[in-house]
Amino acid sequence: MHIEAIFGKVLKSLRIRNDLSQDKLAELSTLERTFISRIERGNSQPSLTTIFELARALNIKPSELIRMVELEYESNT
Repeated sequence: MHIEAIFGKVLKSLRIRNDLSQDKLAELSTLERTFISRIERGNSQPSLTTIFELARALNIKPSELIRMVELEYESNT
């Protein structure tokens, strides 16, 4: 699995765990809902700024988000 798809999978699971729609996550992170959808599907890669915005909206540290992606990546290789 590609890293983009893994990031999207982790993001989606965190969003669902926090009971957020893509619209609400977009509102909280100041990103477009369509961009969040593309990230979740693995069609777009987040920038460093985007990672920080998403983490803030999800009430976690950016490093925690990256660590979750890293762990998922390691379990898929």
